Amino acid sequence: MERFAADPGWLAYDPSPSRPTFALPPGTVDAHCHVFGPGDVFPFAPERKYTPCDAGREELFALRDHLGVDRNVVVQATCHGADNSAMLDALRHSEGRARGVATVRPDVSDSALAEMHEAGVRGVRFNFVRRLVDPKPDAYYRALVERVAALGWHVVVYFEAAELEQRWELFTSLPTEVVVDHMGRPDVTKDVDGPEFAPFLRLMAEHENVWSKVTCPERISASGPPGYDDVVPFARRVVESFPDRVLWGTDWPHPNLTGHMPDDGALVDFVPRVATTDDRRERLLVSNPSRLYWGTP
Repeated sequence: MERFAADPGWLAYDPSPSRPTFALPPGTVDAHCHVFGPGDVFPFAPERKYTPCDAGREELFALRDHLGVDRNVVVQATCHGADNSAMLDALRHSEGRARGVATVRPDVSDSALAEMHEAGVRGVRFNFVRRLVDPKPDAYYRALVERVAALGWHVVVYFEAAELEQRWELFTSLPTEVVVDHMGRPDVTKDVDGPEFAPFLRLMAEHENVWSKVTCPERISASGPPGYDDVVPFARRVVESFPDRVLWGTDWPHPNLTGHMPDDGALVDFVPRVATTDDRRERLLVSNPSRLYWGTP
């Protein structure tokens, strides 16, 4: 089996995160996290744009319990391409406490889709971030949506703010629920009421099937830790405007960060700053992800 070495300068996840001050409510779902390998068991894809450190299901589940999270949504990592084996292995060992979001290609078989659904996959992810993948024409994604929509899956889209206008027609015409990663990665050095963030807010306001993850302050922030203060107004605006269509997650093990590695306990403590009432926190952390991924109110 091939041995994999992480890219030079790769920042590994914090092995000893703090215990959060904020107590997560019972039933909390970490709706955006990943597993990497281990590479000697689940090899990384030949076409990958990065090679991470190993970060497998055992470490993910240990973090889940440490933070007080109840369930996870494991999102297929781009370093594994369309080989979903590591993600599916995590679902199958979760004792029903995890769902998955897969990456699939047009040649995926119906039997493979059915097998993924049985394991707990409930969505497919389309990545448009050019430094991570080579995006395809709209027709490529439409053909895949036609197949997964029959399973009741939704679509997760990952893009940077400048890409929204280019893909607007695709995103607004999808027949499924559409979940946007990380609020579309806004430029938080701008005004939350300015023209730069307005298209994303319009996307959500005009299309009731569009959801957002208010995730990754460590990835979006210009001001940085410990508070990621510049992200707070953006995440709070989304939570307050669309309380029934927001999700939260850690993004563990935080791939491709170069400036710092966040403390996952501090990321939990970020939650009450953007979801400022018990009701908003319950929707963000419990009822919204439960409805989308487990089909329960």
